[in-house]
Amino acid sequence: MAFVPAYLRLRESGELDRRIESLRQILKSCELCPRQCRIDRLNGEVGYCCAGGDLRVSSVFPHYGEEPPLVGHHGSGTIFLAHCNLRCVFCQNYDISHHGNGERVKTDHMAQYMVKLQQIGCHNINFVTPTHYAPQIVAALPEAIELGLRVPLVYNCGGYESLEVIRLLDGIIDIYMPDVKFFSSDVAGKFCNASDYPEVVKLVLREMYRQVGELKMDSRGIAERGLLIRHLVMPRGLAGTEGVMRYVAEELSRDNYVNIMAQYRPVYRAAEYPDLDRPVTTEEFLEALEIARKYGLHRGFE
Repeated sequence: MAFVPAYLRLRESGELDRRIESLRQILKSCELCPRQCRIDRLNGEVGYCCAGGDLRVSSVFPHYGEEPPLVGHHGSGTIFLAHCNLRCVFCQNYDISHHGNGERVKTDHMAQYMVKLQQIGCHNINFVTPTHYAPQIVAALPEAIELGLRVPLVYNCGGYESLEVIRLLDGIIDIYMPDVKFFSSDVAGKFCNASDYPEVVKLVLREMYRQVGELKMDSRGIAERGLLIRHLVMPRGLAGTEGVMRYVAEELSRDNYVNIMAQYRPVYRAAEYPDLDRPVTTEEFLEALEIARKYGLHRGFE
């Protein structure tokens, strides 16, 4: 059976328009993430993430460095969004996420970006750090659908999400790709100013999994729908890999796709923190893989 993205069904039923309005209302007293700044972004106010009422896009291109099920043969249609609600001190995209480098983009242009990526062969539309722009992204969908958009939507986030917003995205997002960063409140508080991150991400993962289940691929090995979890191994065990893998395996499913990543480098302000001042060692990465295997996880890192 040919793949049909979830958002087409919502469009046909009229539910997509209702979701757009619900998300837009949140911008009037912004609670798009657990920071709950409650500022009126529609009237130019900005909160912790520094994002305003308009989308700010840094780049749009076919990405070949993402996970193989997303890249396929023609790349993942990546849209990098400016600003971020986490603002990690070790951010590798700090020029985009912290400094907000990018251009303001209207709804019709966003729709055109999505369709253009599909036209050049990209297998999906991959929104990078979409948390603080969820209403504007979803608002661009009706026009994109009218222009012929038919590929899966990827929600590529840092895991620090509003449960209410994720529920509003049910039936809109086909592939959730959260980066599960920490499982220690002290570590998350120190490096992301988000001590509630571990408890938040557990609830968010559970909801994402409820909506889309394990990652499903077509006959070519290209992702169509499901949960794809990322976990960046940190030096000195700071990421809490044991807790992350145990939770995914025991509370969600051992068949979840988990990409265990070794590319941590001490960039941005990491040198100011002795715990973050070096790359991950080979031994630390291999230990993370063994932990995942110990809990029965087997997809995404072999």
